[in-house]
Amino acid sequence: MKLSSLKQGRDGRLVVVSKDLTRATDAFFIVPTLQQALDEWDRVAPRLRDLSQQLEHGSVPTFRFHEHDCASPLPRAYQWADGSAYVNHVELVRKARGAEMPESFWTDPLMYQGGSDSFLGPRDLIYAVDEAHGIDFEAEVAVITGAVPMGASREEAAAAIRLIVLVNDVSLRNLIPAELAKGFGFFQSKPSSTLSPVAVTPDELGDAWDGGKVHLPLRSALNGKPFGCPNAGVDMTFDFPTLIAHAAKTRPLSPGTIIGSGTVSNKDKDGGPGKPVSEGGVGYSCIAEQRTVETILEGKPRTPFMRFGDTIRIEMKDKAGHSIFGAIEQEVAANHREA
Repeated sequence: MKLSSLKQGRDGRLVVVSKDLTRATDAFFIVPTLQQALDEWDRVAPRLRDLSQQLEHGSVPTFRFHEHDCASPLPRAYQWADGSAYVNHVELVRKARGAEMPESFWTDPLMYQGGSDSFLGPRDLIYAVDEAHGIDFEAEVAVITGAVPMGASREEAAAAIRLIVLVNDVSLRNLIPAELAKGFGFFQSKPSSTLSPVAVTPDELGDAWDGGKVHLPLRSALNGKPFGCPNAGVDMTFDFPTLIAHAAKTRPLSPGTIIGSGTVSNKDKDGGPGKPVSEGGVGYSCIAEQRTVETILEGKPRTPFMRFGDTIRIEMKDKAGHSIFGAIEQEVAANHREA
């Protein structure tokens, strides 16, 4: 089934969405918000599935589904932990600055705890204070979990996956080096992230979901031009059950925890750095990676970060070419705070 939160109040209004993303029906008489659904998943999920089937059969009242009416499926969440499962991305970034990559990066996932109190809606503006901060998008896949016990096994972690979403993990690249140099992690360099209009249960992906990875291209278009289409199931060193178990190593995870994959990144066919879409490659899921490849090959980056007025679109389609999660489509705008 496909679930979405329309903009209403602080936590949105839960609706069930048709498979083709054209129609929706209210779920308030079952449960008003997605977080409450996740809190009581075993009880309400069967009823939501029944409602989804009735929606497909046309036996319940419906209304036209518009993605611009959507908040994030979870406008706020108890936990947002973003991994870096595509170690190719990490390796390229470190290579560009001449840093060796520890061997442990291939066996122990990287993960940071992000701000989860304010996710952007899929059509919301990305407000930034200064273009000089190095505004970048990061196209990712994420899962939303049920309750996960501390010390969970990989099998327990896999069983806790409830929903899958797309993410734009907005980054301010020029703030990152100084912030990480303090040795205390990201904060100002990681503003609010964005989730796709729709969250889907794993069965909606069919054989593209293998229980741990999504084997489909993740498409990004910058200012209307294709920027990246790497396959999310390729070169993913750590799958989602592994990332969830890693996050739960020393703490339990609450229902509604969001675990991100990190920037989706594929190596080129010859095993080297990926090539831009314009050169026949699968491109990149963030500007920083393209700049990194340019630095490795040419000695310096030439692709600029995003500026005010630039737009980014992130979407994943099934094998028939139909959008699965709807599209994240956002414009960068100056944050003019009134005195």
